[in-house]
Amino acid sequence: MTGPVPSGIDEIGLIPGSHVCAFYRGDADRDRLLTGYLSAGLTAGDKCICIVDSAGTAKRLEALPGASGEPGPFNGQLDIHLPESTYLADGEFTTSDMLTFWSENMIKAEIEGYSFCRLVGEMTWALRDVPGVEHLVGYESELNRATSSYPVVVLCLYDLDRFSGEVVVNVVKTHPQVLVQGRGQGTRRTRACGSGSVSSGRCW
Repeated sequence: MTGPVPSGIDEIGLIPGSHVCAFYRGDADRDRLLTGYLSAGLTAGDKCICIVDSAGTAKRLEALPGASGEPGPFNGQLDIHLPESTYLADGEFTTSDMLTFWSENMIKAEIEGYSFCRLVGEMTWALRDVPGVEHLVGYESELNRATSSYPVVVLCLYDLDRFSGEVVVNVVKTHPQVLVQGRGQGTRRTRACGSGSVSSGRCW
């Protein structure tokens, strides 16, 4: 697969190997992005691996319709994790451990017969007062290299109401593509931007 795949977010397509950050405001926006992105993957038969920051969000995602149009269970197609067993396993964040987690899961998906993966992480875990969260930006940069050679798209979700401007600027620099929310005629729409175009407003 070399052409763009539907992101499930408005009409935006993503190139395989893409590592994208999406900015949102509040739970409703987050759920819209998660639902669209994962639903598109489930319908396409992709392996979907998701880390969300609360059990409530995880429960809602379990009810998403799969390829059959019926809600889960997904027989292993959708894996949902919480930070306590992934980003913050053993009470701290370690870049190498998370890169290993993603790599092992992508290899496992290939062995299971999946030809494409969708990864997504809700990043508010990094706001917790635990060792290692200060390495967030370095981790995002390393994730580019770790996933670029796989048939995969990666989405990282950041709440603009909770992360500081400094973190947002640094996060933008580590993601080749950025999705930003825009309002038009009473609706909310997502636009895709190159990371170097966000500050100048050049989006498409």
